[in-house]
Amino acid sequence: MLSPTNNINTLYPKTTGHRTLAKVSVLSVIALLIVLILESQNILDAIKIMGYTEPPDVATIMQQDTMTNYAAHLIKLNHTQIESSAVFSKQCPNNGGEKTIVLGCYHSGENGIFILKVNDPTLDGVEQVTEAHEMLHAAYERLSSSERNYIDSQLLSYYKNDLTDPRLKQVIDAYKKTEPNDVVNEMHSVFGTEVMHLPPALESYYHKYFSNRQAVAAYAAKYQSVFTTRQQQAAHDKALLTALKQQVDAVEADLSVKLSSINSQQGQLEAEKAKGDINGYNAGVASYNAHIDAYNAEVGQLKNLINQYNALVAAYNSVVLRESQLYKELSGYSNNNPA
Repeated sequence: MLSPTNNINTLYPKTTGHRTLAKVSVLSVIALLIVLILESQNILDAIKIMGYTEPPDVATIMQQDTMTNYAAHLIKLNHTQIESSAVFSKQCPNNGGEKTIVLGCYHSGENGIFILKVNDPTLDGVEQVTEAHEMLHAAYERLSSSERNYIDSQLLSYYKNDLTDPRLKQVIDAYKKTEPNDVVNEMHSVFGTEVMHLPPALESYYHKYFSNRQAVAAYAAKYQSVFTTRQQQAAHDKALLTALKQQVDAVEADLSVKLSSINSQQGQLEAEKAKGDINGYNAGVASYNAHIDAYNAEVGQLKNLINQYNALVAAYNSVVLRESQLYKELSGYSNNNPA
């Protein structure tokens, strides 16, 4: 007969299931945190862009500027707007400090890009250049330290060794005085949008933002030429006016001398006539009449010169007035000219 035992030790295998699950959960959390850290910028961007759709005019310029998907992302991230002069002047006092041929501003920290609405078709190109210029400010702000150091060195090298455009040199010099801490940042936007041909390293870099950067530079050249052409025409007309004025003054001086001589001759003839010296009077009449004819011919020449001068003054004033109107179109909100 079997009797029950009091010391039955039944051994069961140890289970570690709960601990394994705990380890898996910790690893999952760590992995999730790593993903969140790595993707934090994309997540923040997605939140910031949420609800924003770029206006049709902004979207059109993105295409005209041949912006890449990344550049378009920056445009959307900053809720880019093209505004009337009244709104723009509030968003961008003093044109946001810009010194070049753009009319816009970028609020650092990715807090907005604003562009002046330009209605005059003569100024086609300014909005395209401005949108690209301000987008590049946003892009520069996102560069890592190593990326920025590299690009800065390339931009400074181009400025010191290869930049030949005197206007752009003046623009950079202006930034040196007014924004000494942001000069290279401005070079990044100015060179990227206003220089037709850059060294290979910079061309390769800007390909990140434009599939055809020269399209933007062409807009800049077109826009700038509107003012350059008028400035050259005004300078040419002004030089001609100076030369014509000198001719008018010279002819008037000569006529004054001739008139004095004629008056003297007339006095002499009248004296001879009064004395009854008919032979002397008749002998002097031919010379006197010849001087009168010469004088009248020169008066005709003076009238022609004055007509030319007045016509040129009208043309000059028209050029200057049109240039002034264009500047007003661009800078009616402030006292600054864009060029």
